Amino acid sequence: MIAFILRRFVQALIVMVSVALIAFMLFQYVGDPVVFLLGQDATPEQVRQLRADLGLDQPFFIQFWHFLVNAAQGEFGLSLRQGAKVSRLIAERFPATLELSMVAALLALVIGIPMGVYAALRRGTFMSQVFMTVSLLGVSLPTFLIGILLILVFAVTLGWFPSFGRGEVTQIGWWSTGLLSAKGWHHITLPAITLAIFQLTLIMRLVRAEMLEVLRTDYIKFARARGLSNRAVHFGHALKNTLVPVMTITGLQLGGLIAFAIITETVFQWPGMGLLFIQAVTFADIPVMAAYLCLIALIFVVINLVVDLLYFAVDPRLRVEKAGGH
Repeated sequence: MIAFILRRFVQALIVMVSVALIAFMLFQYVGDPVVFLLGQDATPEQVRQLRADLGLDQPFFIQFWHFLVNAAQGEFGLSLRQGAKVSRLIAERFPATLELSMVAALLALVIGIPMGVYAALRRGTFMSQVFMTVSLLGVSLPTFLIGILLILVFAVTLGWFPSFGRGEVTQIGWWSTGLLSAKGWHHITLPAITLAIFQLTLIMRLVRAEMLEVLRTDYIKFARARGLSNRAVHFGHALKNTLVPVMTITGLQLGGLIAFAIITETVFQWPGMGLLFIQAVTFADIPVMAAYLCLIALIFVVINLVVDLLYFAVDPRLRVEKAGGH
């Protein structure tokens, strides 16, 4: 187990260094930060002085080492657009994105898993066909179109939900949350549904496919031969083994929710990291872009590591294979 953790940790470290190199290349080849900071009217002396102050006159690998050290401390310099520390901007926006992603992930799991189980156990029924049709639409429709349709129906036509913003926010130390007020839940409903629909349909189809495969295995036939009830077979044996690969995919999809909430946050003007990143791209705010890239990579690496450990702990076959030396 220790060797497994160390191997995964080394792999994660290599991935993070590679992503940091890509982020650092943004500083080198996507515009000149000195020109952004001083403007076009700066004198050559001012340019040389600022380059020396920022360490941009040093060799490439020395600059990259300083970038790695600062990134490890969560420091990415100043935003070229807002003039504030990038770490503070990220800290202000991260709670909104994480909150939206967690609510969307919870919706996808709570709704997607039961729908997948029902579609597998009740194949050919009318509701099963409806679920499969809805899942096909959810996978096919782009996220921005789903968001616009929800706004048109539930915000503009019916007036049930607001179409933008985060609503009333409660500050708990440096963390801000909208889940402690009715207005906060009112504002997060449409963005969370928009972000959850693709993940929900993906989980539903995955659970259905895995459930059908498990129900055809020999140990399920033996369980039926022992006289176990359908409830015990379906939920005590089949579903438990179905959720092992689902857990892996769901963990990775959670990272995807955080990373790809950009479109949803833009459509609903949700004040999260995705909207901050879009604004940074528009104004070529390289420090913010680099920080966002590194943070998303870190989230993916951590989630992947946790999922690997959970998979190792849940699936006894992996422990048997490791113990047998295969």
